[in-house]
Amino acid sequence: MGKPEIFRDSIPKQTMRRLADETFGDMIKFVVDIEERIICAGGGLHSDEEKLLLEEGCQQANLWGANYYPDLTGEDRFEYHSMINVRPSQNNRKQQIESASIRRTVRDLAAYFFEGKS
Repeated sequence: MGKPEIFRDSIPKQTMRRLADETFGDMIKFVVDIEERIICAGGGLHSDEEKLLLEEGCQQANLWGANYYPDLTGEDRFEYHSMINVRPSQNNRKQQIESASIRRTVRDLAAYFFEGKS
């Protein structure tokens, strides 16, 4: 299983392909800090990526986990589902990111990091 890596700028296509190939083949798990605008991607568990970001000084409340499918198009590329998203204190009681605003921010950051789109 691949080792998660932190990125602060868009991820080169070769690196993105490697991240997918080292883990699930068709999917990359990732955690973004929606305030610091950094991403940790490529691990087997969102919790591993979350741990690295916390060690970097990120705040738990700003970290959201999701999945990216590089070979799909449109909204199908994104899946906003992770155990780390269960946060009753932030009104997120499910694994799915319930806030449309947070989902949009996570999608926009993922598009930037994985596709170079801002």
